[in-house]
Amino acid sequence: MSCLPMSEPSNPQALPGYDPFAGVLHSVMAGEIREISKKLEGLAEVLVCDEHFAANYLEQLQAFDYLIQHADECVNLLERIAGGEDSLSAISHVRLGAVQERLRNALKGQ
Repeated sequence: MSCLPMSEPSNPQALPGYDPFAGVLHSVMAGEIREISKKLEGLAEVLVCDEHFAANYLEQLQAFDYLIQHADECVNLLERIAGGEDSLSAISHVRLGAVQERLRNALKGQ
């Protein structure tokens, strides 16, 4: 019996019920969404400084705020799952009620 290390498969694939790449992918996606959130935040700051825009488009500015919060919640969820927390526990930390409800419904297959 040999004790030599196994070589890496040339075409790695996930086993049913187990995905060795899931944690890394969740972490990378969290970083991507965090980048989107930062860009949205920067754009919102520029628009708020425009008095005309701020006075006439308050609802749209609030939409920017919601999108930033939504992105941050998605980042936090992905990071918790990537860190090993189970999905149900991770979802329970989502602070936006509508987002939490959609995530729970998705797990129920609705």
